[in-house]
Amino acid sequence: MSDFDHDCLIVGGGPAGLTAAIYLTRFHLRIRLIDAGNSRASLIPCSHNHAGYPEGVNGKELIRLMTEQAQRYGAKIECARVTRLDRVDGGFEAEWGSGRETTRTVLLATGVTNRRPPMDEQVHDEALARGLIRYCPVCDGYEVTDKRVGIIGDDSHGVAEAIFLRSFTPHVTLVAPDTEHRKLGTQEWDRLDQFGIAAKDGPVTDVRLEGDEIVLVTPSGEQRFDSVYPALGSDVHSALAKMIGVDLAPDGCIKVDDHQRTSVPGVYGAGDVVKGLDQISHAMGEGGVAATTIRNDLAKQSPLLR
Repeated sequence: MSDFDHDCLIVGGGPAGLTAAIYLTRFHLRIRLIDAGNSRASLIPCSHNHAGYPEGVNGKELIRLMTEQAQRYGAKIECARVTRLDRVDGGFEAEWGSGRETTRTVLLATGVTNRRPPMDEQVHDEALARGLIRYCPVCDGYEVTDKRVGIIGDDSHGVAEAIFLRSFTPHVTLVAPDTEHRKLGTQEWDRLDQFGIAAKDGPVTDVRLEGDEIVLVTPSGEQRFDSVYPALGSDVHSALAKMIGVDLAPDGCIKVDDHQRTSVPGVYGAGDVVKGLDQISHAMGEGGVAATTIRNDLAKQSPLLR
């Protein structure tokens, strides 16, 4: 097992990658985790639906605690961006800031990035910290119970998110980011009417914060909300997977089997970059499954591993 620098290279230091790091180091495997430092979980001001934290937990704090736990068992964690991944005989070679290293297996936990509405970055970050902008109705729909909620979107995804949030509050408005809801079909308009969801044409020309409100400026006037959910989709970080020929879903997410194996032997996927439920708990579960599968697959080559 010593012909390679590592038994497993983990790319991504969010909940999935860090869970896998904890497992793999406790399996006495030689691992390195490379993280670009932009985990989506770190942007969460306070999660109230993550089990074990009855008062809620800040995303950065959760990542810090998981990192500390992985390092306690010897995980080597480096802040960098993997820019290249190649297949080599019996494994893989990866390149990042400190050079090139080889590994028997790779776990891709590279995540996704939410598309933000066009607005000043500082205003966006303040709104996110205060709960005036939210990205995950599954995570925090409870927090907007009976409040005024706006969804920025003009396609079926935006309609679905508006209907989901309608189960928490009757005050839901779908706002088109551009000129009008041109992507909506008759059936989608009927569903908006069925659930009593208002719709406002765009474009959204300004977003500002006033007291405890977030204001979207549209041609029909100012739309005032207690929280706004951008439903503009996300960018999947699957370039490394594509680089080595991993099968991807139409939306760019990595396809895996029930044990987190990809179509390329020795490559595994976990977390939001994999097609499925984008939740911390789900990412952690996938990280644990992937790590155990990696250990067992490597044991088929060398049962004692060490």
